[in-house]
Amino acid sequence: MRLRIDCAYDGADFSGWAAQPGLRTVQGTLESALATALRVPEARVTVAGRTDAGVHARGQVAHLDVGAEVVAASAGRSTDPPLDALARRVDGILPPDLRVRRVREAPEGFDARFSAIWRRYAYRIADAQELADPLVRGHVLTWGRRLDVDAMNQASAPLVGLRDFAAFCKQREGATTVRTLLDLAWRRDDAGLVVGDVRADAFCHNMVRALVGSLIAVGEGRKPVGWPAEVMAGRRRDAGVRVVHAHGLTLEEVGYPDDAELAAQADRARARREAIDA
Repeated sequence: MRLRIDCAYDGADFSGWAAQPGLRTVQGTLESALATALRVPEARVTVAGRTDAGVHARGQVAHLDVGAEVVAASAGRSTDPPLDALARRVDGILPPDLRVRRVREAPEGFDARFSAIWRRYAYRIADAQELADPLVRGHVLTWGRRLDVDAMNQASAPLVGLRDFAAFCKQREGATTVRTLLDLAWRRDDAGLVVGDVRADAFCHNMVRALVGSLIAVGEGRKPVGWPAEVMAGRRRDAGVRVVHAHGLTLEEVGYPDDAELAAQADRARARREAIDA
């Protein structure tokens, strides 16, 4: 059976999602807890989106393939449904900065990575002294100058759509930098924080943080409204683009199509990935 695992984490003390020898990562920590709870030698998960070091998540999604009999046996003497018992057992093993929110059997055709049709992030900024709150400093960027949200929205509009984001991505050999940016908008929340909501079919390395850095430059008046679009048109990294700190960024949600479309979406996404790799 394939399990869908919804999880959340504070990324401050993790070296990103992907397992790396000798480093504390979200994947490594989660897989170790799952293996212990299921009483198996290893438990390999596939994730919707690999987050960088220091980035947080509220709505991360992963899947795990495991025998139904293994899940049933892991419940032991618990009278709860096996997946509920598994979720509680895993949470009891995990450290406090990583939580499993739900474990359920995935519908047919579900793939946490390839079935996803979008990922949504939020970047939070405290741009005034009165907004600085030490209780949320771990996931909010403190910025010393007031930001013009309207100017940032004007600068964001031309970036939305199917674009080559090479100017905002850390290049990886053989990897494409073409993405469909579905939403990029700025607002102030009830506390007065500046919040950037960013949604795309996928993201390349450092893309969101570089976009945010360029738009902050517009918001504080250092760059004109049209500058980020000019940078993107150049299709190469610009020395003027600052990649902002990871701790202000949170993966909020991963979107999937209706159950009937999961397998078809996975096939399409996998075919695109294989074509890019080729």
